Amino acid sequence: MENNEVTIVYFGTPKFAETILSQLIEANLKPQMVVTAPDRPIGRKQELTPPPVKVLAEKNEIPIVQPKKIDEDTTKKLQELTPDLLIVAAYGKILPKNILEIPKYGAINIHPSLLPKYRGPSPIHYAILEGDMITGTTIILMDEKMDHGPIISQAKIKIAENDTTETLSNKLAYHGARLLEETIDPYIKGSLKPEAQNHSAASYTRMINREDGRVDWQNSAQFIERQLRAFTPWPGIFTFWDKKRFKITSLSVLNEDENHNHQEGEVLPYNNVFAIQTGRGKIIPEKVQLEGKKEQPATDFLNGNPNIIESVLK
Repeated sequence: MENNEVTIVYFGTPKFAETILSQLIEANLKPQMVVTAPDRPIGRKQELTPPPVKVLAEKNEIPIVQPKKIDEDTTKKLQELTPDLLIVAAYGKILPKNILEIPKYGAINIHPSLLPKYRGPSPIHYAILEGDMITGTTIILMDEKMDHGPIISQAKIKIAENDTTETLSNKLAYHGARLLEETIDPYIKGSLKPEAQNHSAASYTRMINREDGRVDWQNSAQFIERQLRAFTPWPGIFTFWDKKRFKITSLSVLNEDENHNHQEGEVLPYNNVFAIQTGRGKIIPEKVQLEGKKEQPATDFLNGNPNIIESVLK
C-alpha cells in the first residue's frame, strides 16, 4: 500500500517505537503526524532529551505533537488531519474513546507479547522472568481498555537463552514492524478481520521499578539468572553486603545441590572466585559492582575484599 492511499498518525515514544516507525518509513508508509512524549531530563546532568521517536520524526520532516496528556488541542489537531488510521507502539498512555473514534479504520496497537498473555507495560520483562521459550507480537484493534481489543494478526518468535530485555525488545520491534507492514493492507481492504481475545486467559504485567531488581536468595539460581536478563539494562539486580548495595552484572549458574547445608545468600569459596547459595543451586558472579565503586571482575573484587567469603548477603 502506498503512503498516498492512507493517512496515518503514529503514536510512540521509546526505541522500540522508533524501530517500528523507521520500518514504516522505509515501506513507504510514512505517517502524516507523530504523537510522542515530551522531552525529559536524562542522566546525572538531567539534560533535557527528546524521545527516540521525535528524533527520527524530525530527520524525516514529520510534524510532531508532544502533549503531556491527550488534551483538547491534540484532539483538534487529529480531527483537522482526519487520519484513516492510528498506529500505536509503546506510546505510554491509554487513548480515550474520542481519539479512537476519529480515524476511519480505528487505531491499531503493536504489542510485544502473544496476547492475551502479558497485557500491560512490561511484557518482555515478564516473558524472560517466567522462563518462556516463545513470545511474539500481536496487532490489535484498540478499544478503551488496556491491550483488550480484538486481534488482527499475531506471530511468534523464539526467546534465546541469552536474551535480555534489551536484545529481545530489539528483535520484537523488527518482528512487529514486519508484521505491521504485512497487516495494514489486508486490514484496510477488509480481508483480515479482527477476532476477540480470550479474555478469561488474560494475564497482566505492571511497571518495573528499581526494587524489582533486589535478589531474594530463597529463589533458585535459574530464576536469579533470568532476573538478571529480564532487568538488563535496567534496573539490574542487586543485594546488600556490609550495608552497601552490591550489584551483580554478570553471572553463571551452578546447579549441583538438591540438599545443601548453607544459608541462602551465603558466600562460598569456588575455584578462584566465589559462589552464592540460593534456594536451589548456586550462582557464580562474574562481574560485580559495590556501591560507590566501578564495575569489576569478581576475581578482582575478591582479591580486594576477601572477607566477603562466609558472609551472608541480604
